[in-house]
Amino acid sequence: MSKSELNLFNNNETPYQDGTGNGKNGKGKNGNGNGNGKNGHNHNHDHDHNHDHDHDHAPRSEAVVFGETEADAFLRSPDLLHKYELDFPAVDTDAIKAAVTRILSAVGEDPQREGLLNTPKRVAGAYAELLEGYRTDPAELINNAIFDVQYDDMVIVRDIEYFSLCEHHMLPFLGHAHVAYIPGEKVIGLSKIPRIVDMFSRRLQVQERLTRQIAEFIEEVLGARGVAVVMDGMHMCSMMRGVHKCHSGMTTSAFLGSFKEDSNLRKEFMGHLERSAGKKSFM
Repeated sequence: MSKSELNLFNNNETPYQDGTGNGKNGKGKNGNGNGNGKNGHNHNHDHDHNHDHDHDHAPRSEAVVFGETEADAFLRSPDLLHKYELDFPAVDTDAIKAAVTRILSAVGEDPQREGLLNTPKRVAGAYAELLEGYRTDPAELINNAIFDVQYDDMVIVRDIEYFSLCEHHMLPFLGHAHVAYIPGEKVIGLSKIPRIVDMFSRRLQVQERLTRQIAEFIEEVLGARGVAVVMDGMHMCSMMRGVHKCHSGMTTSAFLGSFKEDSNLRKEFMGHLERSAGKKSFM
């Protein structure tokens, strides 16, 4: 990311650490955010207190802090949305329901029997959820949670559960992602890394591309000096069909910037993962 793009994330007022709203991306399975509404606006209690007596007369500063900033405009730019496949149209649930009904008939089932009457509707809803990564608003996901912090060592978020669909058989693959970055001028709120993993995993994928997309997005949005992503996956397409190997797994990695250039940095990252393998965060 260029220096001019990095400056997009500078605000005159300090955003609140990792405040996230409800809605599509505001309160995910891995997230910490609380709030209400589709866009999940945060509430500054000091701001509300200061305006108890004059809120009818003074303009509200949220319009500046939480309106569409230059950073939001960058995150919603057509080029970025197209690059990361975030500009797909809405799911055609009626078409999915009709297709599922035809599949049930094609395999010899009766779509009108009691247990299958609502199956097309359920499958359509499931695909809308499982493939929501194509329609995620990255500005809403990040929600101004990028901060100026003087820190230039490694940041690691490990053991992030993910679920995805193999694009070859549309069967699930799942596992854990481990993400590290070396900040440039910015750090990102803790819950945003798992949300970014979800954004790219909730679509038709191959694990190799998924790993790379997560790394490249973090590098571009944060202006990070280095990004490392390692993903472990168990693939149903090779477990419940085909080769039928239930105990084999797949590991992929992507190293960008300083992680690609510095083998000692890679060793440090992998050492952290090895030391934490099998350990619980809370006893």
